Amino acid sequence: MTPHVYPRQCAFKSVEDIKGKKVTIMGLGLNGGGEAAVRFFLKKGAYVTVTDMKTEEQLKATVDKLNSDTSLDHSRLTYRLGEHKIEDFENADCVIKNPGVKFEGNKFLAAARAIESDLSIFLRFTNCPIIAVTGSKGKSSTVSAIYYGLSEAGYTTFLGGNITVSPLTFFDEVNGDTPVVIEFSSWQLADLRGRGVLRPHISIITKIVPDHQNWYGDMESYVADKRLIYADQTKGDYSIFDSDDWGDRFAAETKATVLRYGEKASWKLELGDLLVPGVHMKTNAQNAALVMHLMGVPDERIKEILQRWPGIDHRLQYFHSWKKQNADGTTGTIKFYNDSCATVPEAAAAASQAFGKPVILMTGGTDKGLELTPLIETLTKPDTANGVIPVKDLYLLAGTATDKLVPALNENSVKYYGPYNSLEELLNSAKKNLLNDNASEEVFVFSPGATSFGMFSNEFDRGNKYMAAVKDIFTL
Repeated sequence: MTPHVYPRQCAFKSVEDIKGKKVTIMGLGLNGGGEAAVRFFLKKGAYVTVTDMKTEEQLKATVDKLNSDTSLDHSRLTYRLGEHKIEDFENADCVIKNPGVKFEGNKFLAAARAIESDLSIFLRFTNCPIIAVTGSKGKSSTVSAIYYGLSEAGYTTFLGGNITVSPLTFFDEVNGDTPVVIEFSSWQLADLRGRGVLRPHISIITKIVPDHQNWYGDMESYVADKRLIYADQTKGDYSIFDSDDWGDRFAAETKATVLRYGEKASWKLELGDLLVPGVHMKTNAQNAALVMHLMGVPDERIKEILQRWPGIDHRLQYFHSWKKQNADGTTGTIKFYNDSCATVPEAAAAASQAFGKPVILMTGGTDKGLELTPLIETLTKPDTANGVIPVKDLYLLAGTATDKLVPALNENSVKYYGPYNSLEELLNSAKKNLLNDNASEEVFVFSPGATSFGMFSNEFDRGNKYMAAVKDIFTL
């Protein structure tokens, strides 16, 4: 399918031109993006209709926050929840599109006079230097490390995008000297195709692996959206790519100055020991170091700062320790990690290897059309001589991806517990087993390698509920 190309012109000639316009926001949601758009357009003087297929009850947390904000002019706000109405799209001067909605085949978007996104509005009407990051694995950790590094180095900087912070929340605080770090999903990039508004000073594409194949159907379509991150860069800008075949293809296309990471690294700083575990986290930190270097931060300062980087929520996040009395009279400690944002098999496989010793791995969830081979091979064919560490114990959370994983485990005689239909059921079973284990220290990591939309709203909800359940069940 030929991807949709948006026009270069905008429904608004300027930010001031928003006043009095009718704006429909498609997707209120619970993660802040829709809410930020409502606030922004109301404060700029628009008449706002916010529409979502979720009901008011499902969206209560967001609705309550908006309704209780006395700084907003609620007389210009209309809710259309639990449904979409075609007239809300036909009569609007502009529709603000949620990136999780496909344009193709959507009758509501087809009826719109003009379509923008929160990111396209931000990029059109600000002139700050953009540091843009996309990829399949590591993009959230990379933007987190860059933001942390620049902030600690003394820059006034902001972080937004797919990391669940809309840049509209800090629209009025940026200027031409304010570097803004933005994480882009492939869908957010697709919403910019043709507009000519994304011209990052520095772009990074992290590791590319198969993802969202239930949406795209093939890798070329998926990667075509990733390519948009450097499409309008020029020689004075920088493009940072992996040393793999995808990186070679990207490097041949961009007009920007190319820098590489990995085996063909253009520049590398010995960072020493980091607080975050895993080889892949070191790669993310190295990319952050390269960005800081390009922004003029001295090398010794980069090293000192990144050694203090604490990582990011839901990405190999250490959050709890449980001290237990072992059956043999000794004591033991279980350290719990939350890697709920690992939604591809490669990420779960990497998490199982991140600690340099066998871990207790909790994995599985809902299939999104991805090959499970990287996770299957790690679990079924450990090879200590070649650095592939076996998992100590394996716990499975139920779902369609787990259903695809189980036959391979059975075929290779890999022992596992579950699948379990709830976090609580799984964790209570794990606690019982751990009390019969005399180990002095264990690492328990939840890295699903899949989605879990049947059980949770999204990966952040999943991670938060996992952490809450662990703290409740594994009390000190």
